[in-house]
Amino acid sequence: MEDNNYESNYFTLTDEDGNEIDFEVIGQYEKNGEQYFAMIPAEEEDDDNDILEYVILKLAKENGEEILVTVDDDDELDDIADYFDDLFSQEIDYDN
Repeated sequence: MEDNNYESNYFTLTDEDGNEIDFEVIGQYEKNGEQYFAMIPAEEEDDDNDILEYVILKLAKENGEEILVTVDDDDELDDIADYFDDLFSQEIDYDN
């Protein structure tokens, strides 16, 4: 997946089939010199769903360009997902 707009809170990513999809960055995390982003599709605003579903992508360099890639290592992905899950659970107001 490519990053076409790195500077804002939104990324336009191109999937393996060439489809462009807008994503909103909802979290950012740096660990061991790696930068990770939690993102949700920008067009999905489903307030009826209580479960936050997001994707995690990692910043990488390819041919001198910064791109976003999927995290292929299961242990690495689990570790980063745990961080984001903890972060997002702290932001939920359970009293309402």
